[in-house]
Amino acid sequence: MSTPEERLAELGLAVPDVAKPVAVYVPAVRSGNHVFTSGQLPLRSGELMLTGKVGDSVTAEEAYECAQQCALNALAAVKSVVGDLSTVKQVVKVVVFVASAPDFTGQPGVANGASELLGSVFGDAGVHARSAVGVAALPLDAPVEVELVVEVQV
Repeated sequence: MSTPEERLAELGLAVPDVAKPVAVYVPAVRSGNHVFTSGQLPLRSGELMLTGKVGDSVTAEEAYECAQQCALNALAAVKSVVGDLSTVKQVVKVVVFVASAPDFTGQPGVANGASELLGSVFGDAGVHARSAVGVAALPLDAPVEVELVVEVQV
């Protein structure tokens, strides 16, 4: 059976370096057998992929890709705490915040960028509860932010 990182490689993806926090917090915290990530922005090599509101200057398709990158960054945060993504037993909860134009209602489709990636990487263990929330603005004018709760082996 392949590892989560091998499955990412099959998708042409890799776990990035942990994104540096933009304020006073840590990327992830372990409590018992759960890891809670801070909200992760769509940063690649320290730069936001895009800025702006979804449904205005950012398309739903671009936001989907941003959600996928946020999920990758969240996996990096999890890995920084547990050392090996193979210890993830279950992705429990995903919360996706979408900076939305006033009339944009496609937040669930944007959130699928994160959800589908997690399903591809973890299979049945990637099936999770989720919230997709439209918000007026996100840090640094990011279009998407994602946070995860995962259960890991003790």
